[in-house]
Amino acid sequence: MTSQMESAEKQRAKLRQIADEAREGFSDFHQAREQALRLSREIIRNCANSIRATHRGEFQQARELINTINDLAGQFDDVKESHPAVYYAGYVEDALKEYVEANATLAFAEGSPLPMPQDLKVGPAPYLGGLADTAGELRRFILDSLRRDDFSRCEELLDVMDEIYTILVTMDFPDAVTRGLRRNTDMVRGVLERTRGDLTVALRQRRLEEKLAEARES
Repeated sequence: MTSQMESAEKQRAKLRQIADEAREGFSDFHQAREQALRLSREIIRNCANSIRATHRGEFQQARELINTINDLAGQFDDVKESHPAVYYAGYVEDALKEYVEANATLAFAEGSPLPMPQDLKVGPAPYLGGLADTAGELRRFILDSLRRDDFSRCEELLDVMDEIYTILVTMDFPDAVTRGLRRNTDMVRGVLERTRGDLTVALRQRRLEEKLAEARES
């Protein structure tokens, strides 16, 4: 009887130990998740501000915001090492896509070197996802330029959009591997086709106006 009671007490002790360890594990995981969510929100907010600054031509401010984002993104390293399940849950990679988009938008706008995935410490899926989103920003650049009657870089930026699509369409892997890149590729194709059409119409209109002007002068 005594041995049975001792055995039951040991079982209860083990259960209490299991509970304590589970509680500690949950607490640690929860803290890592809260940190990752906070960092993700801050990164996304700063990326949006950086992209807006880039569209306004405020490249220095955009660069300063990206430097801030670099510091925030670097804090994901600890999360990735200690809690990979948190890192790959989805919201971290969504933030990293915005991070890539902000960097790529600034690079294409000011003509600076495009950061490579290893420069940003970003995997291929969020990097290509960020490039796909950048195509929409390039369309905005082109349309803004057309409204200003500035055709100087429109065809160059359209070529960049076309190259982005060419890269994306060759990534023939399951969505589970590419994190839904196929849908983004379809989006880029639509954006590219609409932008090419808008630019073609604008160029034809400009040539027609130039010919009319020449005719009036003659």
